[in-house]
Amino acid sequence: MDATILSMTGFAVAMYITPGPNNLMLAASAASFGLRATVPHMLGVGVGFTLMLAIVCSGLASVLLAWPLLLPLMRWGGAAWMLLLAWKIATAGPPNENAGRVLGFAGAMAFQWVNPKGWLIALSAAGLFARPDEALWMQGLRIGVVFFAVALPCMAPWMLLGAGARRLLRSPGSLRAFNIAMAVLLVVSVAPVLLD
Repeated sequence: MDATILSMTGFAVAMYITPGPNNLMLAASAASFGLRATVPHMLGVGVGFTLMLAIVCSGLASVLLAWPLLLPLMRWGGAAWMLLLAWKIATAGPPNENAGRVLGFAGAMAFQWVNPKGWLIALSAAGLFARPDEALWMQGLRIGVVFFAVALPCMAPWMLLGAGARRLLRSPGSLRAFNIAMAVLLVVSVAPVLLD
């Protein structure tokens, strides 16, 4: 296997498996709605981030870097959206009160475009793995494929954590405490992006 692919795989695993907005939302969703209802959310993250990453690595990064004002606007806008999601997670009621509120495939795909951590990862991946001697679209495709191959196995433990917590969170009070903890962690995960 090519050393670049190995390096990319290691980078992708580190980015996907560490706590961040996507993983915390998957755990909270699995705790509130169960594994089956959360699978479309997980697939939306994998497909949405892969698409965003491929586009960024195929050339959008150069546009964003040429217009430096766009990056802070995206960072703060994404942070505001994540704070709203944290509020929704913290105030979510028991599953029977939340019917129809699961983020789902399309919502998770769209979320990738306002996730500041996702943008930092995509821009970092473009900077680390783009080569000047190869077509950008081909590089974006290769990087996207590697990240997608790693995505689902790295997100599944977070869903299992949430599903396991669901079994322990039988009372509305314990589920509320779990959701508040996930919301606080989501807010904390925004802080490094804003302070960078």
